[in-house]
Amino acid sequence: MKANAERIEKNTVLLEVEVDSELFSQAVDKAYRKIVRNINIPGFRKGKTPRVILERYIGKEAIYEEAMEALVPEAYIEAVKDTGIEPIDKPEVEIIQVEEGKPVVFKATVQVKPEIELGQYKGLEVVKPVINVTEEDVQKELDRLQNSHAKLLTLEEGMVENGDIAVIDFLGKIDGEPFKGGEGKEYSLEIGSGSFVGGFEDQVIGMSIGETRDIQVTFPENYQAEELAGKDVVFTVTVSGIKRKELSPLDDEFAKDVSEFDTLEELKNDLTNKLEVNAENRSKFTLRSELLNKVVDQSAAEIPDSMIEQQIGEMIANMGNSFANQGLSIDDYLKYTNSSMEKMRENFRPEAEQNIKTALVMESIAKTEEIKPSEEDIQAEIERVASLYRQDPGEFRNMLENEGNLSYITENLVKEKTLQFLVDNAKIIEGTNNQSVE
Repeated sequence: MKANAERIEKNTVLLEVEVDSELFSQAVDKAYRKIVRNINIPGFRKGKTPRVILERYIGKEAIYEEAMEALVPEAYIEAVKDTGIEPIDKPEVEIIQVEEGKPVVFKATVQVKPEIELGQYKGLEVVKPVINVTEEDVQKELDRLQNSHAKLLTLEEGMVENGDIAVIDFLGKIDGEPFKGGEGKEYSLEIGSGSFVGGFEDQVIGMSIGETRDIQVTFPENYQAEELAGKDVVFTVTVSGIKRKELSPLDDEFAKDVSEFDTLEELKNDLTNKLEVNAENRSKFTLRSELLNKVVDQSAAEIPDSMIEQQIGEMIANMGNSFANQGLSIDDYLKYTNSSMEKMRENFRPEAEQNIKTALVMESIAKTEEIKPSEEDIQAEIERVASLYRQDPGEFRNMLENEGNLSYITENLVKEKTLQFLVDNAKIIEGTNNQSVE
């Protein structure tokens, strides 16, 4: 087989393929044997009709068409491998020559991965933010632990305070008329959580058990439910109960109860260490993200619309899976946000195009710099991932290989090594962009 690839447009290639006449003859013979099994011709047993008679009955072209349906896809795949092109869509095939005793000739026009014009990716200046861990940060973590392990006391009497859980009945009205979703019974509302519309929780503070009060609020203009956006609403609220958190004192006993440490000081040190590790990870992530954005911005590529549409489809599918885990659907979301699939796809387009360009730039740099993981790197990553799933590394590798998924490990390692290559070859400025842990 002979194959030649010619780039006729920036992202379009014309493949010219010539298949040996012998291979075509074999394909025609297979096509004849397949067709003859399914056709009854008077005077012949099913499957025993001579080829010359079958050709007179159904036409030689029908046998050729069947042969080409099997031959062309196989020849196309082989031509793609031989020429090294990377198609991103189905080809448009034009048959040029089909005749027994002669080579089959066809052309295939196909969109391919766009070429990337890399800009500067070495020696770029980037700021590595300094994220300081303060005593206040450690105290906030202690406060979180204290709150998450607090006991809830049910009050017999008293008034609602900030931080309490108020058990309420409520009915909302617009212009004196109840509205859908504006009613609740025995609802546990944590005051200060911000889970209700702004101003609601503040007005519950000070209410006594058994008290009923009208609470007036205004929904934001950009509220998700369009029928409520910007509307003035009156909620009639009754407090039927109050639950108050009882916080344990921050001492050694508290440390023993909530951790493996014996003293509060040991717990504080552990929290400090974890916050510092998280801060360093965030700093590295920010550094890498800013550096990669600079590299991508300085590169150029014309992304085919088919790639963008495919990426948008994947993004919507991922969103759908996320909603499904919450018992929702894409249609529910679109209805709730008063949007449409067309608007969603258009909103996703800039991000989809940026994602594709970033992936192509990373791939191009890896090829240019010949960045590849070693066998030791691959095995170490397999062992790491296997340990997360509590599987034997050997069995886990066999599973990946049998399912054809080992390439995912390799691809992720290439991405990681490429990112690190960019960092290693950047001019990093430290300590000029302080941030907080939060």
